[in-house]
Amino acid sequence: MPRIFVSVNNAGRTYLQGKVPVKVLASVTCAVVPGDRVAVVGPSGSGKSTLLHLIGGIDTPTSGSISWPELGPKRELRPKKIGFVFQMETLLATLTAIENVELPLLLDDAKPSEAHTAALKALKDLELGSIADKLPEELSGGQAQRVAMARALSSRPKLIIADEPTGELDHPTSQRLFDVLLASMEDSDTALIVATHDPAIARRMRTIWHLRHGRLEVIQ
Repeated sequence: MPRIFVSVNNAGRTYLQGKVPVKVLASVTCAVVPGDRVAVVGPSGSGKSTLLHLIGGIDTPTSGSISWPELGPKRELRPKKIGFVFQMETLLATLTAIENVELPLLLDDAKPSEAHTAALKALKDLELGSIADKLPEELSGGQAQRVAMARALSSRPKLIIADEPTGELDHPTSQRLFDVLLASMEDSDTALIVATHDPAIARRMRTIWHLRHGRLEVIQ
């Protein structure tokens, strides 16, 4: 039997706008396995973020089901099993880069020395060791997003989910971010799912999921 990190079976998500139900995702079936590199593409409003939130256990489907056979129960997914990176900067302004990376580890009851070692390694893996003690306001946009990536990688999760992580970056900076991210994941069975509008980023993934009107139309 193949190992499966995430299994999505006819999952749908409907929200209420006032009293009106709005179907954002409809009957999506897909799976994530070790070593996957997946780009989720589609126009704005196609359900990309909703699908990522369901896969990551942040949200719950209103129909169908999602399970994490290799990762365990939903309550144990983050941060050790699944790491998230969002489009907008999510670093805490009063903490240094390394403190931002350490924080989720400390909240998960890691020892301070272990959290510091893991955070520093994650920063160095993404070529950020020299800015470990800088505050977010002292970082470029690309550096800040790499720190966010380091924070997601620091717990050595089995799955990284990135929702438009390069949406606020220029093309060269976006490509550089993925250069160092993919290099840091080389020879790892960690899976990566990236929602993106950037065709150049999508082409760097092994698999592309096309979403339109809340439906997964093509897997290639």
